[in-house]
Amino acid sequence: MSDFATIDAKVRAGTRLSEDDALLLLRHPDLPAIGRLADLVRRRRHPHGEVTYIVDRNINYTNVCVTLCKFCAFYRRPGHDEGYDHPLELIYEKIRETKELGGVQILLQGGHHPDYDIERYERLFSSIKANEPIHVHGLSPSEILHCCNVSKLPLSQVVERMRAAGLDSVPGGGGEILVDRVRKLISPLKTMSDEWLGVMRECHRQGLRTTATMMFGHVETLEERVEHMRRIRDLQDEAGGFTAFISWTFQAPNTEMTDTPMVGGFDYLRTAAVSRLFIDNIENFQASFVTQGIDLAGVSLAYGMNDMGSVMIEENVVSAANCECLANIGELEKQIRAAGFAPRRRNMFYDRVDEQGQVAQRHHDPFWIERSGHADGRPAAIEEQFATLQAGA
Repeated sequence: MSDFATIDAKVRAGTRLSEDDALLLLRHPDLPAIGRLADLVRRRRHPHGEVTYIVDRNINYTNVCVTLCKFCAFYRRPGHDEGYDHPLELIYEKIRETKELGGVQILLQGGHHPDYDIERYERLFSSIKANEPIHVHGLSPSEILHCCNVSKLPLSQVVERMRAAGLDSVPGGGGEILVDRVRKLISPLKTMSDEWLGVMRECHRQGLRTTATMMFGHVETLEERVEHMRRIRDLQDEAGGFTAFISWTFQAPNTEMTDTPMVGGFDYLRTAAVSRLFIDNIENFQASFVTQGIDLAGVSLAYGMNDMGSVMIEENVVSAANCECLANIGELEKQIRAAGFAPRRRNMFYDRVDEQGQVAQRHHDPFWIERSGHADGRPAAIEEQFATLQAGA
């Protein structure tokens, strides 16, 4: 049977926690004590007193969607008057604005549009690379699988073709809770747990780095939160392809789950800290200032988080649920300094970048190299920056 003293000893010894350990922590009343343990682990991983962030933009290329998730306030059914499908010129304009502000990537996600097959995505990615080249951190496992179904093609081929067309990395959107009981309640038409994990596994197999997420605080039990974390940890053990883990709380307004009580900052800090303690094979954990507000996100830096996520020049999905909390670079850096850390800009791979978005220092990830069998490579544009940096050294 787990107790806090035993868990404390395990953490200090660097011993992996069990599911029972994680469950006890999620129920334990001493939140500051849990935070101190999570902060200890963060300091081991990140001993230099730095907190990172990225300058990017969420471009939601379409809000037309056929999965009809009950927790989502963003989507519109096909044929709805408020449905949209951004033309390429508008996407180019958004990318130009992003780069002018020092942005290094776009997070390109949208609804499960019934007309988006592999050829449509290939045109989208290749057109961006030809006209306004930037790192494309794009889609989500459910969008990729939707493309497989529309195109009637196997997953491996779709991922390969997307990567060849310009997809550079994949965000962990649609993770929600990786327990089918939960998914059948809140998103029955979306990917189930094994499917979501299967897409991530294939991306890692082909050398695409990804992130992992968890949206909690709705219909899941604490046991199911732990199950989600365990499945992420297990997949990371296989290939080491996740660069970061991001958790955030369900936002109820304007969704079909409006009457579902939302959890507060106490539960957020506890769950974020436990994720850092339990998922011991992912290096970076992001604070969620978009759902928690900039001040509580700053507090979470003492609960195991080492990254403030994205400045987010634009965000449309969470804000559709009346949760609007964007921050500019100055506000984000001020919060990081107030928490006692030095702010550092990064890219998707946690390389350090300067104010113009140019690589200043490469970040090495030996776990990825060891587990995946892939070299620690980057898309060509970033590798060219490294070559220029080394030539001038």
